[in-house]
Amino acid sequence: MDNNIDNFIKKVQASKKQELDLSSDEDLSIAIMNLISIEEHFFFTGAKTGKPEYFDLLKQAREMRKELLKRIIKDYEGEVWCISKHLLSASMRLMEVGTKALGQGNNKDAEEMFKKAYELYSLFWGINLKLVDLGDVKKIDENQIDKKDEDKKGIMAKLGKMVQYVIDCCKE
Repeated sequence: MDNNIDNFIKKVQASKKQELDLSSDEDLSIAIMNLISIEEHFFFTGAKTGKPEYFDLLKQAREMRKELLKRIIKDYEGEVWCISKHLLSASMRLMEVGTKALGQGNNKDAEEMFKKAYELYSLFWGINLKLVDLGDVKKIDENQIDKKDEDKKGIMAKLGKMVQYVIDCCKE
């Protein structure tokens, strides 16, 4: 077994000792995605109708989203908070574009959008579970998770596999 997988398994086991409920956190991340979307809808509705009441609702949704995001992102530095928020937001939007393409019978486009959405979602978890060492990101090959990673698969594919392993919403 390769060192990266060993390290990953150790991190997962350590997180289980801290009683981290990743299935609940996954549900919470989806709720946060929807709150971000609600904020956007309140903004556009307020702007289109000229009714400031929608901006008041936007503020309430934003405060709730911030409070809930703190439950997942406990320890962050620099731009990680905003990066995380935008990763969730972009993932949600790509899911919506994929769903629309699917409804129009454009399965190939839908699959492409879903793949990109999952890659961004996996990156969100990779960063927030500290599976991605952001300090070394600039110094390694674009397909490596860290300096010791010898596997030449893309980082998004690796994170997707890791997220599937760690977050299983069917486990109760």
